Amino acid sequence: MADVSFHEASRVFPGSPPVRAVDRLDLDITDGEFLVLVGPSGSGKSTALRMLAGLEDVDEGAITIGGRDVTDVSPKNRDIAMVFQSYALYPHMSVAENMGFALKIQRVAKTEIAERVREAARLLDLTDYLDRKPKALSGGQRQRVAMGRAIVREPAVFLMDEPLSNLDAKLRVETRANITALQKRLGTTTVYVTHDQVEALTMGHRVAVLKDGELQQCDTPRALYDAPTNVFVAGFIGSPAMNLTTAPLSDDGASVDGLTVPVSREIRSGAASNLREVTVGLRPEGLRPALDGEPGLELDVELVEVLGSDAYVHGRAELGGRRERFIVRTDAHSTPSFGETIRVGLRDPESAHVFDPESGHRLVA
Repeated sequence: MADVSFHEASRVFPGSPPVRAVDRLDLDITDGEFLVLVGPSGSGKSTALRMLAGLEDVDEGAITIGGRDVTDVSPKNRDIAMVFQSYALYPHMSVAENMGFALKIQRVAKTEIAERVREAARLLDLTDYLDRKPKALSGGQRQRVAMGRAIVREPAVFLMDEPLSNLDAKLRVETRANITALQKRLGTTTVYVTHDQVEALTMGHRVAVLKDGELQQCDTPRALYDAPTNVFVAGFIGSPAMNLTTAPLSDDGASVDGLTVPVSREIRSGAASNLREVTVGLRPEGLRPALDGEPGLELDVELVEVLGSDAYVHGRAELGGRRERFIVRTDAHSTPSFGETIRVGLRDPESAHVFDPESGHRLVA
């Protein structure tokens, strides 16, 4: 078994005041799972990964791998393999030598090294490049060599720290598909760090969202998108981001200009004694241009992004003396023009999200 657990694990950097880069992280990763740690810069995701690798101290709590406490175990004895953002390949060695170097250090027999390298090269489509030096490879090929170096060690856990950030957009999409397929085939427990939430949603079995060192939510990509636990997760997960605004409560729901967002009676009755307003979350695909004569949110168009069959309309609305930005997904064949004012309605009233404006927590019936 290669399950991984963070038990109230913290990393505290000295300072005035001390900085809790990872704050009491409590997270269980099952054997064979592909878990993605995601969050903005400074959220603690890379620090958490380095704590698991043994490259950062665990100041509080504990970390276990396969039920074994590795909190104070040296990195080389944790049975992990790490793939970094930089390829970190030896330029004077061939691809085969780079992939087998860790096994050579461990004094594994040459025949076994050769066999493991050949198998990893076959999995990664690198067989024809084994005799080449890194300088003769593309960025994607170098990253696959770095992955091959991890695979030949046959570790209990793979750790990947933003391995695709140095690749161009097209190659990133292709390589993340390769990594996902490879992980499924190998069945090795994998912890993957990225700041790209699209990458997180398309790769992970589960995604753990971090902010300021604290775990905000850990769930399947679908659950994170459909039921974010708070305003931060709602705004971070999804591309383009969810539209978030504060709106007053009425008997009919929450009023966003001429747009009424339905709020259940249970939420309104539970919130009535404390709240006069709520934070409303609307995905771009949950909005649409209003029909003739239909009330809606008035939006001054500032930008139209045409992306094939769909388009995203960016605009600003006047809400209680505030100019707030909204994004609406529309058909690319019928888009408004820059400077035009359009009215926006709800595509699906059930798709709206409602949060407590003070705590930021999701309000549920």
